[in-house]
Amino acid sequence: MNVDRRVMEYFPAPLSAAESDAFADRISEHQEKHGFSLWAVELRSTSTFIGFTGLAVPRWELPFTPCVEIGWRLARHSWGQGYATEAAKAALAFGFDELVLEEVVSFTAEINNRSRRVMERLGMQHCESEDFCHPALPPAHPLAKHVLYRLTREAWKKTEVGK
Repeated sequence: MNVDRRVMEYFPAPLSAAESDAFADRISEHQEKHGFSLWAVELRSTSTFIGFTGLAVPRWELPFTPCVEIGWRLARHSWGQGYATEAAKAALAFGFDELVLEEVVSFTAEINNRSRRVMERLGMQHCESEDFCHPALPPAHPLAKHVLYRLTREAWKKTEVGK
């Protein structure tokens, strides 16, 4: 999944096997440190791994940190079937109901319309005044401009899923 150029289209580059392994190690370390992290997403019918979703504390110092971010990445063959939204809803329920978080954020490259649509389906609100340039990318990079979305526990509880 991490080597697929389409899956990694809104990241600086696909990941090598070693980079993917290091990413998995960081997920495990995050779980140990914070008590939550990214989860594997599997198809219920076959237990086939199709990606991940979950909550994380961003590694980067950003204008809105500290915070908890929701994120996801799915294999291309799983796109367009509602899996990202379904899995992210479960992660939000865990964050708001079990961790009692006050707010969850999400961010992506401004041009990543697929992820932005998921954020909007989750009830997240775009905070245009808080859009930013990602610190790991040069300002002129086509992926540098990022958008920030927020969802509070109070707003979540007003949604059908959060009730």
